[in-house]
Amino acid sequence: MSLFHLSRKHQQKLRIFAVSLGVSIIAWCVFALSNKYFYRVSIPVQYVNSPENKAFHPLQSDTVSLNVEGSGWQILFSQLRLQSQSFKVDLSGLKNRNWVMFSTQLNYLNNQIPGNQRIISVSPDTLYFDFSKQTVKRVPVQLKSELSFRKRYNIVDSIVLKPAYVTVTGPSADLIDIQKWDTELLVRKDIEGNIKTLLGLAKKEKGNLTIYPANVEVNIPVGETTEKILEIPVRMQNAQRGVSTTLLPSKVKLTVSVPLQYYADMNREAFQATVDLEDSKFKTSSLPIVITKSPDYSTILKIEPQNVDYIIRK
Repeated sequence: MSLFHLSRKHQQKLRIFAVSLGVSIIAWCVFALSNKYFYRVSIPVQYVNSPENKAFHPLQSDTVSLNVEGSGWQILFSQLRLQSQSFKVDLSGLKNRNWVMFSTQLNYLNNQIPGNQRIISVSPDTLYFDFSKQTVKRVPVQLKSELSFRKRYNIVDSIVLKPAYVTVTGPSADLIDIQKWDTELLVRKDIEGNIKTLLGLAKKEKGNLTIYPANVEVNIPVGETTEKILEIPVRMQNAQRGVSTTLLPSKVKLTVSVPLQYYADMNREAFQATVDLEDSKFKTSSLPIVITKSPDYSTILKIEPQNVDYIIRK
């Protein structure tokens, strides 16, 4: 039983009130979103038109704060878009000085934002740079990948990157710690054939570096594999002089995955299993097996046993 019983006349009045209230709220929202507002958004900057033969090092963060004017509608739909992009900053003025001002580039910046929004100011307004002699360094490219293969398929030969090296140009202080350059992440699933693709390089952490080339060709040979079981002797490392040590067992069984074309040539001499007798000083009851040598393109699936017992006689 309902708590309140309204007559048909009162129900009609209630519906009219609800409709009027809804229309009023929508009208207020439209009016509010049509007004002009100011908001701030922090975005990274990307340097363009840098002076040739001059390496620069920014003396402040590469992230700036924009004071943007726009309608409520523009803020509602565009603020997230601004937060996900970077802004280009023209460094051509660094030919004559060591600083650039955003207040002189507002038109250039406003051409980069969507809609009728307008950048009013940027904080900080001035970016300062330290110049040094430009240095060139050649570093190897390293493939970053997440690969999964169909059953009985795997990489069967060397991965080839063309070019295998890239040239990094920038201040010598920023190049010291760069020993390699990663590619973008290559993701493939259920692989059963060769991979040949063009892959971009990982994004630069600093805007004052130049990488050439920007892309590399990746060739990954993939083929069918099979399993092979090998029994190999266990070698001892760090054995003490005058001490006799017996391993139980003295051999281990390896189950390995190998490409079909290498199956006949894959033998126990291609592998090496070792135990470190230095661990016996800690009175451990058994020693773990470590595979210290294995051929390329083989994958060890199982080691039996994974630990061996030992007897020491002095």
